[in-house]
Amino acid sequence: MTVTLADVAARAQVSPATVSRVLNGNYPVAAATRERVLRAVDELDYVLNGPASALAAATSDLVGILVNDIADPFFGIMAGAIQAEIGGPGGRAGGERLAVVCNTGGSPERELTYLTLLQRQRAAAVVLTGGAVEDAPHVAAVAAKLRRLTEAGTRVVLCGRPPVPDTEAVALTFGNRDGARELTDHLIGLGHRRLGYIAGPQERTTTRHRLEGHRAALSAAGIEADPQWTVHGRYDRRSGYEATKELLRREPSLTAVVAANDTVALGACAALRESGLRIPQDVSVVGFDDLPFSADAVPSLTTVRLPLAEAGARAGRIATGREEPPPGRLATVPGELMVRESSGLPRA
Repeated sequence: MTVTLADVAARAQVSPATVSRVLNGNYPVAAATRERVLRAVDELDYVLNGPASALAAATSDLVGILVNDIADPFFGIMAGAIQAEIGGPGGRAGGERLAVVCNTGGSPERELTYLTLLQRQRAAAVVLTGGAVEDAPHVAAVAAKLRRLTEAGTRVVLCGRPPVPDTEAVALTFGNRDGARELTDHLIGLGHRRLGYIAGPQERTTTRHRLEGHRAALSAAGIEADPQWTVHGRYDRRSGYEATKELLRREPSLTAVVAANDTVALGACAALRESGLRIPQDVSVVGFDDLPFSADAVPSLTTVRLPLAEAGARAGRIATGREEPPPGRLATVPGELMVRESSGLPRA
């Protein structure tokens, strides 16, 4: 059964005119009302139909880029590289494509809403960046939306994100497991045996993959992975600071801290300094991603470099049809261990 504008209005308990204003963005609408309308659009999977949809499919040069947090350099670098590739000549009739960066704030609901709105706009391409939420209903909902997008002719590329089964989406995944294992192997090779780990949000694929790599390195070295030595938090500096304080409370004899990413590592360094501990003389600290500030931190940060700009540029080219998808529509982008001043021999 076709969903109409009136159906969306009834679900959101607003007038059809209000729904139209929200979707067209041509009239101010209260934030709470806007959220109700967008939620109804998502729940009902409302899209344009009939002649209007055919016209949109024929003219759209819109490319949607979904990010968790545009203020995070991890996502900003990828989004910038994607936009650089999709802009300029190459759009319909030699024109330019319009890149729209959709900031989800890490919300699964907002992610689904943006996918619905991009489908409604008949986007030429959609690029989803970063880790995915590991929740079965959400995974199924995302898969359904990606199938609808590709069936309508939209190219879908996942950048730094695992593949979505039973869809035509192209996935460029990061070597998170291998990178995390190499990072922990580096610390073990220096002689560390008491390693604290600051993980990201438990529901994220990136979190699980990096933690699996860390634990694989511990297991191969015969080191038991004590659950007390792992603390989960957000991918931000404050979480790194708070988690490090907690790790020191649980196990003051830790000689190394493995952080979920470089921003978390900065927070860990601040907590260690505040506790009177030197880096790396007392405690080594390592991160992940090799964000622009990592080499200039004091001490410079040992980390795993992910080629974020290169991966984003490739995703942009695939999204615009300027590069063929990899075999099997899946490619792994490896990381590179960058050994710097923040890691050293454990204290005696």
